[in-house]
Amino acid sequence: MARRLVVASQKGGVGKSTVALNLAVALAERGRRTLLADLDPQGAIGLSLAKGDTELAGLAELLSGVVSPQEAVVATRLPGLSLLARGRLDATDVESFEAAVARPEALDEVFGACEKGCDVVIVDTPSGLGRVTTAALASSHFALLAFQTESLALRSVGQALAVIEHLQATRNPGLRLVGILPTLVERERAGSHGVLSEIWNSFPDALETVVPRSEAFARASALGIPVGFLGGDAGGPEARRFDLLADEIEGRMSRLDGTEKVHEAQPARQLL
Repeated sequence: MARRLVVASQKGGVGKSTVALNLAVALAERGRRTLLADLDPQGAIGLSLAKGDTELAGLAELLSGVVSPQEAVVATRLPGLSLLARGRLDATDVESFEAAVARPEALDEVFGACEKGCDVVIVDTPSGLGRVTTAALASSHFALLAFQTESLALRSVGQALAVIEHLQATRNPGLRLVGILPTLVERERAGSHGVLSEIWNSFPDALETVVPRSEAFARASALGIPVGFLGGDAGGPEARRFDLLADEIEGRMSRLDGTEKVHEAQPARQLL
C-alpha cells in the first residue's frame, strides 16, 4: 500500500495546493512513484496547471462510475508522477461531489483502486477542515499542515491539531501528523519572523524547511507548471527547497511508520 499524505490547512490562501503540487514533483524526481490527487471542489491543482474546468476527467467521474480508475488517473510528462484530477464539475454540483467524497469508505475505495504501483499519494484538499478534508484524513496515513506565518494563522494551528487528534481517536488511529509547514514566509518582515520563531519554539512537529513568499511561484502558476519547470535559474532555489522538504518529510514518515533504516555506527578512523 502506498503512503497517503494529506496536505491540509485551516484557512485559504496559504499556498497549500502549491505545496501539494511541488512536493509531488520533488518526490517523483527522487524516484518515488507518486500520485497527486485533487480533492478540492475548486480544482486547485488543475488550475495550477492551467487546465480548465472541463479539460480533465478524474475523481468526479470515478465517483459517479463514468470512468474506470485507469481512465481517471493521468500520467504526466514527469516519469513517476501521475495525476488524479478533480474531474469535470459544475459549480452547482459541488454539494453532491462533497457528499460523494465524504461517503464512508469512498476514498478508501478510490485510493485503493488508483494507487496501485505507487509509493506515495499526495492528497490536496480544500481549505478548512470540513467534510472533504476530514474524509481524506480519515483515509490516510499522514497529515501535513500548511499555515501562513501570521499571527491569525498561528492561532488556528491548535484547532487543526484538535481535529487530527479527534480523528485519531474516532476514525483513524493510524493517522500521524508528519509536520507543520510554515508558508509564505517573509524573513525580512519582523512579524513573519516572529511567528516563525514562535512556531518552532511551541510546536515540536514544526518542520525545519519553510516555503517563502516568492515571485517564482506566481510565474510558475501563470505558466501552468511546477516551480522547478521554469527553466534556467528562475525557479531553481525554490525547486531545491522542495527537494529538501521531500527529504525531511520522507524521513519523518519513515520514523513514524517504523521503516527508518538503522545506520551502523562507523568505527574510529585516522585521516593521516
